Amino acid sequence: MNQRELQLQAFDRLLTIMDQLRAQCPWDKKQTLQSLRHLTIEETYELGDAILDNDLEEVKKELGDLLLHIVFYAKIGSETNDFDMADVANGICEKLINRHPHIYGDVEVSNAEDVKQNWENIKLKEGKKSVLEGVPNSLPSLVKANRIQEKVSGVGFDWEKPEQVFEKLQEELAELQEEINSANQERMEAEFGDVLFSMVNYARFLNINPENALERTNKKFIGRFQYLEGKAKEMNKALKDMTLAEMDVFWNEAKTIKGNR
Repeated sequence: MNQRELQLQAFDRLLTIMDQLRAQCPWDKKQTLQSLRHLTIEETYELGDAILDNDLEEVKKELGDLLLHIVFYAKIGSETNDFDMADVANGICEKLINRHPHIYGDVEVSNAEDVKQNWENIKLKEGKKSVLEGVPNSLPSLVKANRIQEKVSGVGFDWEKPEQVFEKLQEELAELQEEINSANQERMEAEFGDVLFSMVNYARFLNINPENALERTNKKFIGRFQYLEGKAKEMNKALKDMTLAEMDVFWNEAKTIKGNR
């Protein structure tokens, strides 16, 4: 049996198990599209964590959890005759074929950027009124800002050079400082949002994913802070009773032990 046959066999096994669970398990029988939604979001974040940690064994497990959710949704859809797993798979196949005319048609592209621009233009031809229709409202703001900028870039609304974006960032920082000086809270928040949006845009020009970058920093900070907490516990001291100088010693130790990156 070749690799493709093994893959198809494994997928068929998962579909069979899903059928059995939906018919026999009290928990699985009561689930709906709505009840699974928050669990799917949680699984997606867990996959994201595993990818950031480069834990490939965990990536494999989390992909399995996410695949189960896709199969689960398709099973529920089949029960109301709205869609099934074949509809889901064929739907994405048709979309991929239609949006890759440089592979399945006669369109020529020279690089990945051409592909992105074609993708957005094709979506408009499919009936979308705006290139931003595909950005989910419920996305976290940082991720949403990045997706918005990627999408408008795909139709040519973009800066030409990173230097221009950096100048815009400096301009937004100056405007923020003006509002800080005037102590206008509402305007400060507005300008702070502009600074963050410009930072996300600059990250894109540096080929940095801002969500990944911030999450790496979050993980780094957590690791160092927990080291500091451990040292305080060893000394039988509460963090609030330590001086900043004392904390700084252990913080620098954490940077050395856990790495500066």
